Amino acid sequence: MATGNIDREDIADILEEIALLLELKGENVFKTRAYRNGAEAVMNAEEDVIALAMEGAGALAGVKGFGKALQEKVAELVQTGKMTYYENLRAEFPEGLFALFELSGLGPKKIKALYDKLGVDSVESLREVCESGKVAELSGFGKKTVEKILEAIELKEKFASHFRLGSVAVMAETLLDSVREHPATLRCTHAGSYRRSKEILHDIDILVATDKPAELTEYFSKLPEVSSVIVCGDTKASIRLDDGLQCDLRAVSNAAYPFALQYFSGSKEHNVELRRRAKQKGWSLNEYDFQGDDESVELPEVNEEADIYRALGLEFIPPELRENRGEIEAADFDSDGEIPQLIELENLRGTFHNHTTASDGRNSLEEMAEAAIDLGLEYLGIADHSKSSFQANGLYADRLLRQVAEIRKLNENTDWDGKFKLLAGSEVDILKDGSLDFPDDVLKQLDYCVASVHNAFTLPEDEMTARIISAMENEYVTMLGHLTGRLLLKRNPYAVNVDKIIDCAAETGTVIELNCNPMRLDMDWRHWKKAKDKGVKCSINPDAHRTEQLQYLSYGVRLARKGWLTKEDVINTKNLSEIEAWLGK
Repeated sequence: MATGNIDREDIADILEEIALLLELKGENVFKTRAYRNGAEAVMNAEEDVIALAMEGAGALAGVKGFGKALQEKVAELVQTGKMTYYENLRAEFPEGLFALFELSGLGPKKIKALYDKLGVDSVESLREVCESGKVAELSGFGKKTVEKILEAIELKEKFASHFRLGSVAVMAETLLDSVREHPATLRCTHAGSYRRSKEILHDIDILVATDKPAELTEYFSKLPEVSSVIVCGDTKASIRLDDGLQCDLRAVSNAAYPFALQYFSGSKEHNVELRRRAKQKGWSLNEYDFQGDDESVELPEVNEEADIYRALGLEFIPPELRENRGEIEAADFDSDGEIPQLIELENLRGTFHNHTTASDGRNSLEEMAEAAIDLGLEYLGIADHSKSSFQANGLYADRLLRQVAEIRKLNENTDWDGKFKLLAGSEVDILKDGSLDFPDDVLKQLDYCVASVHNAFTLPEDEMTARIISAMENEYVTMLGHLTGRLLLKRNPYAVNVDKIIDCAAETGTVIELNCNPMRLDMDWRHWKKAKDKGVKCSINPDAHRTEQLQYLSYGVRLARKGWLTKEDVINTKNLSEIEAWLGK
């Protein structure tokens, strides 16, 4: 981690990991808690922690929750890019042990038991003790636990070369900016599955138009982010980053750029259909140009990617839709369909599913509100967990209603000039029998309610579907949270009949959330066109647990576009007065 690139989240993450490592060592609970509290203090501090740390450890003395030891460690981390105490502590454990924390269902206590009693120090050794039956000797490791661990290992291995959209986005944009800055670059952009906003990617593709292709590929292969060079030729460079992600740069002429952009953006199935249409016109289409079947065939002039589609009798198809799922038929000039005007990030006016320090969030009501205002939002819904989510410090009814009163008071007393408002909600657990974690007399005092499943994931499909439908039929449930419960590359969705849920949402008027936390991106984009066609509305929600996570909204918009959604399909494009009227109904 280079000096100057440290932010609050980096500091908090390292302090949290120190707490985990101390738990593994069996250190006393007070020492462990001190680092956890330190992580929270970093995120909640009103002061500019980074600027103070650059001045020196003493400058952090005024930050609430920072003792002398923490001041020194944070200052060292910010100033040098490393923390000696953390690195020494981490060195006490085998490197393979840290991969265990990435497995679903394994917390510090279980990992400590496996490490202490059975010497488990890697995913492979964990698999061995599970398959041999040795794990059964440990307290708290029953048959179902072992099955879940093996399933988690299988998932990890299956997705070893896969990456989440949210995990690669910053690096993808950083690399593109570096290519854009080179003087030999004429124009450049992303291609491939990143440009199509796929939620899971294998690599990053960048396309550049240039008169000096070899100069660009050599430059790309020597960027500071590069861990290793796979290949560096005159027109293509492939590099690998520290996390294993492969990034490819293709350098083409300015004339070939539109064709290469269309071709390398894919998808493969979409491109096959385009080539078929080209053949019907007596042309062939490839990554370089149009070519005629014979010299007498007149070829269209192409300067931009849209010219290719126009020449084939099609409206321009946004990259997100290029999956051969009806977009070509809709774009055909001779058809009755049309490509919708897809939602844009600037269309969003607010959002609903967000957490604070009242449950498991990192920031206060006021901090979340200020962050939302800074993003240009007009309203922010607060939906802290309900009591059954005890692991997330869920609120009992009395605490929830006190929070509602606090929100009302803030709206009355804060100088927001009617341009911003906090909305009082709750993320209410859907219990195993389909009932809700709060009774109706509590729910009716809220502005809205997000109903979500947080436990009993192994119900059969028909029972899980009935459970969720039962909750949606409650008149106080405004929207359904993270429909399938999936955690991308970590936990499979639970069994649920999504089509029946969509049908129920259409009947009851329940909004379905597009949870845009990059671990979730749930409901999946593949279901949104059906939901849209049935009149079901979407709410793009970041499930933010800290102020920075409000920016997940950008991923939500990308996936909403991939699901064919327009501004009219998404309720949080309504302005403040419109959303108040809508909620009032």
